Amino acid sequence: MLEVTRLRIVKDHDVFDTGGDEVIVLPLAGSCRVTIDGEVFELQGRESVFSAVTDFAYAPIGSHVEIEGSGRFALPSAAATRRFPARYGPAEDVPVELRGAGNASRQVNNFASVEAFECDKLIAVEVLTPNGNWSSYPPHRHDDLEEIYYFEITGGGFAYQRVYDGMELLAEVRSGDRIDLPQGYHGPSMAAPGYDLYYLNVMAGSVREWNFVDDPDHAWIRDSWADQEMDPRLPMTSAPRRTA
Repeated sequence: MLEVTRLRIVKDHDVFDTGGDEVIVLPLAGSCRVTIDGEVFELQGRESVFSAVTDFAYAPIGSHVEIEGSGRFALPSAAATRRFPARYGPAEDVPVELRGAGNASRQVNNFASVEAFECDKLIAVEVLTPNGNWSSYPPHRHDDLEEIYYFEITGGGFAYQRVYDGMELLAEVRSGDRIDLPQGYHGPSMAAPGYDLYYLNVMAGSVREWNFVDDPDHAWIRDSWADQEMDPRLPMTSAPRRTA
């Protein structure tokens, strides 16, 4: 069971108090107006997670939030103690990273990574994997971090997710599914041929650090990427007013 990391998916309209959590409003599909303690943020959003990188809004602990729009919105959150100001995250400022190589190539949208956006405890990124590729690979764990995977897949398709060493799971996943990871190695995330894969990673722990450790049996795979090309289908998405 997760203790400090949370995720909700809401539609169109939602009102809530953040309490002891810091929360990000992330459009999955559609646009919205987010009001945080009276301060208004207009989110342009996107048609789908496969169409563009999106803008987002950050709500600190102890704030009142109202979402008004049309679409689906992810609310990744984490228990926090420090209070930051409410903020807008422009899509064009989101670092887009191409990671891996060959059939382990994927795209990472680091909208709330440790390096890209200041939070107290919350870490959140989006990963896009072209059909037929593997991501979250080599398998790894994040010491002292709980993690949530939320999946969307093109064309009514499916993917597979492996988790082991503390939690044993090999699951077929479809759009709207999620997997909570309190511990253990996770990976690969496998995109079936014909179906592109998206997942939202939400992480939090006592310290806001990645602290990832590869499974030593498979760590050699990272070195093999030096002799392979990046999948030419990447990047799959970008942001308005930016070409990569």
